[in-house]
This record gives sequence, structure tokens and C-alpha cells, in this order.
Amino acid sequence: MTAALAAAAAALVLTAWYLSWRAGRLDRLHARGDTARVALDAALSRRAAAARALAADLPAEPGRLLGSAAEGAARSSGTERELAESELSRVLRKAAAEPVPGGVPPAALAEVEAAAKRVLMARSFYNNVVAMTREARARRVVRVFRLAGRAPIPEFFEMDDEPPVFPPGRRKVDSR
Repeated sequence: MTAALAAAAAALVLTAWYLSWRAGRLDRLHARGDTARVALDAALSRRAAAARALAADLPAEPGRLLGSAAEGAARSSGTERELAESELSRVLRKAAAEPVPGGVPPAALAEVEAAAKRVLMARSFYNNVVAMTREARARRVVRVFRLAGRAPIPEFFEMDDEPPVFPPGRRKVDSR
């Protein structure tokens, strides 16, 4: 009888430990997702700022289009942000493909290229964390024991994030 009670107590302790570990893992995944979302927002804001700076160096029409797309991306939120950021990506690629008389300052182009690459990496990292979190939340033990609590299910951030490629001839040559 004592052995059976000891075995039952041990099983109960092990089950409680496992459930606690699983809940802690979920909590860490949600925290990592929050941090990744903040990093993605920062990368998107930096890209919008770099695009606005580049727009000032472009001729009237391309500069106006790029500035408008950058403003739209900076002001948007929620689901419309994905669309606005995708539009900014398309306008950046179009601006990269069109020749500019006299070229564009290399610093502005380098900043846009670096910001676009950071957005690509930040979105990839964020979506990977979301996938891991959703996979962990889909497990039966998590659903049965409601280990996720009231935390909302994270959503993927889908956008066109192909970075623009500025040909070397687009840069303004420093004549010093």
C-alpha cells in the first residue's frame, strides 16, 4: 500500500513538473515572439526612414512616390501595415531599377540596402518564432490543460520583403 502511494505521489510530482516545464516553455516562446515583433517594428521603421531620406535625393516623380509609400508604411498598423510595407518594397525596387540623372549619394543607397536586409532577417526570425509558438500551442497536453493561458495566438507577418538591388552605376561618384 505504501509503495503504491509513493508511486502515485511520484507520478503526480513528475506530471506537475512536466506541465510546469511546458507552461514555462510556452511563456518563453511568447516572450521571444514579443521581442522579435519589437525588432521587426524597429527594422520596418528604419527602412521607412531610409526610404524617406532616399526620396529626397530622387527626382520629383520617383521621389514623391517613394516618399508617399514610406509615409504610408510608417503610419500604418495592423493588417494594413503588411500591405503598406509590401507597397514600399515594390516602390523601392522600382526606384532601384530606374536610372537617376547624376546618380544618388552612396550613403543613402547603402542605408536603404542595409535596412531592407535587416527587415528580411527580422521578418524571417519573427515568423520562425511564431511557427514554433503555434506548434507548441497545438500540442494536446497544452490544449487539455490550457497551459497557454489567455495569451493570444501570434500571427505571421506576411509582406513582400525582397530587397532592392541598386546597380553600382547608380551611385554618385565623389569627385574629390
